[in-house]
Amino acid sequence: MYVAMNRFRVAPGRAAEFETVWRQRRSYLHEVPGFRAFRLLRGDPTGDATVFVSYSEWESRVAFEAWTEGEAFEKAHRSARTPAGVLLGHPEFEGYDEVRLS
Repeated sequence: MYVAMNRFRVAPGRAAEFETVWRQRRSYLHEVPGFRAFRLLRGDPTGDATVFVSYSEWESRVAFEAWTEGEAFEKAHRSARTPAGVLLGHPEFEGYDEVRLS
């Protein structure tokens, strides 16, 4: 399994707008081979930001990378426009391969 996450820092008072963008977007993920699950996670607000994490599970790193190079990725990101001033910088990507312990 491979987990892909993006960390978003959202400006104070703008969390609801950010969530609305995610609720309204079409991700096309369920059409992609190897996709398993998606969640949007919200941290507790601090004085300077609320951190959100987009979390997706994939059968493999290869499946995730194929998605990032495909048409579904392009369509999903083309239609997802976050209003100016909502994000405090670019999202930070983190990717993880599962370590099987048994």
